[in-house]
Amino acid sequence: MTLTCELDPVLDEEVREGVLALWTDVSNADGAVGFVPPVTPEDIRPTFEDSLAEVAAGRRRLILGRDEDGRIAATAFLAYNEHRLMTHWLWLYTLMVHPRHQGRGYGRTLMSAVERTARTFPGIEAIRLTCRGGTGVDTFYAACGYKEVGRVPSAIRVRPGDDRDDIIMLLTL
Repeated sequence: MTLTCELDPVLDEEVREGVLALWTDVSNADGAVGFVPPVTPEDIRPTFEDSLAEVAAGRRRLILGRDEDGRIAATAFLAYNEHRLMTHWLWLYTLMVHPRHQGRGYGRTLMSAVERTARTFPGIEAIRLTCRGGTGVDTFYAACGYKEVGRVPSAIRVRPGDDRDDIIMLLTL
């Protein structure tokens, strides 16, 4: 089982609907990608369209992963930092692997593609991400070389009575 990654795919209808379906499936599997289940594609669409607008404006880049059957199976968005004193690092957003592919190495393949891609961007020295505590993804990111550099306790309210830490991680290139 392999994942093939592509930077800046053509944002045709197949890609748009495929990424939206992926985001919905990941969210409904309790993936920490900005939503709490249950969600529909229409719940996610405004956020997704905002992300695509950032890609179209050149402020974000999309890495798209396809499985061996050519189906959209994973994504990551890399965002340039627009603050003039912080343009030497990128944000990593909305890293997703479809639930049916969990545990098959797709996440590591995607993270490797993110790192390889970031290394080709002039002046970029690091990748920064945030993740939701209590999910275990911080352990995954650490295994990919990211270091925890900060934590805001109870910053994410998943639902009343379920607050999670916002964990800040950094990979120096």
